[in-house]
Parts: sequence; C-alpha cells; structure tokens
Amino acid sequence: MKAIVQRVTKASVTVGEEQISSIGRGLCVLLGISVEDTQKDADYIVRKILNLRLFEDENGRAWTKSVMDRDFEVLCVSQFTLHCVLKGNKPDFHLAMPAELSQPFYNSILENMRSTYKPELIKDGKFGAKMQVNIQNDGPVTIELTSPTGPTDPKQLSKQEKQQQRKEKTRSKGPSDSSRDKGALRSRQDPNASSGAEGDVSSEREP
Repeated sequence: MKAIVQRVTKASVTVGEEQISSIGRGLCVLLGISVEDTQKDADYIVRKILNLRLFEDENGRAWTKSVMDRDFEVLCVSQFTLHCVLKGNKPDFHLAMPAELSQPFYNSILENMRSTYKPELIKDGKFGAKMQVNIQNDGPVTIELTSPTGPTDPKQLSKQEKQQQRKEKTRSKGPSDSSRDKGALRSRQDPNASSGAEGDVSSEREP
C-alpha cells in the first residue's frame, strides 16, 4: 500500500461542478491499494498517517506534532495510479487492486481512521469518480509512505528467490566430502579430540 501525504493549508475535491469535500489545515492523502495488500498494510498506513509529526508545536518548534495532536483535518483520496508500472511510456495498472475489491477495503481504511481519531475530521473524495483535487501544499511538505508488507519489486523478488534456492540446495547436500575428509583426518591425528558429543565443539573449529 502506498500513500502520498501532503501537509496543506487547505485542500478540496470537486466532481464535475460540485465541491464534495474540503478541509482547512491538515493532511491531504493520496492512497493507493495494491493487489497484495492486507489488513496489516492498512493498519500500518493509518497509524503512520495519523502519527506523522509534520506540524509545529505551540512554541513554533517544527516536526513535533501530529495531525491528531493539533486537531487538524485529513482529506483522503483514492489513487490507484500510485501503483503504475511503465511499459515504455504507457502506464500499466495491473498491480492496483481491482475496484470491486478495493472500494470496500478503502472504506474500511476510512472507518479505521475515524474510529482512531475524530470522525468529523476525516474527509473523503468520491471513489472511482473523475475528481479535481485542489491542494495548497504547506512547506512544501510531501511524505511518501509504503507499507512494509506491500508488493516487492519483481527484480528484487527474483534475486531473493534465487538466494533462497541456493540456500536450500546447500542444506540438502549436507556436509561436503571435503569437510568429512578433514574431520576424519583430525580424528586420526588426535585420537583424544572430542567429537563434540559432550558439548565441546572447540576441537571441530578450523584453526
């Protein structure tokens, strides 16, 4: 799951000619749900959004207060394009969760925010609609969040799989012949050397 969090002085969402949502000072969040996301991802993103220390305290000290500390508002906008993959210059969105699944998931995220914070301070766009999002970024301050259990880069995943396969092959082979030969040689050279059966493994270590 990805979220682009922007500190704003004001933000609003318009559909057609109608403004359907607006906030004053607070956070505008563009939220993208991937095909692999679970409740764990949602919980992480909600916790981070509400606890990011992007605001100053009463004495003007920066980066000390969260949106909840200051009783500011949050405007969330569903944004599947955050999971864009480029094929040449053409955007592809197959990593984004399909609308029929992501809409109830997105609504549950909003409910989580409202139950954790103050429901009247959590605003929303219109899921699936063509929206005009007006953002007056304060700073500018923009933070990108990615849940730790979100989709892995395919190239990185391939590397991890190959490493895991090599480890499994190494384990399945067991001790190499050369290792067994070295062990037998040490035993012949020092008949009093411990086999390690009594917990003394020091004699098995290479010099």
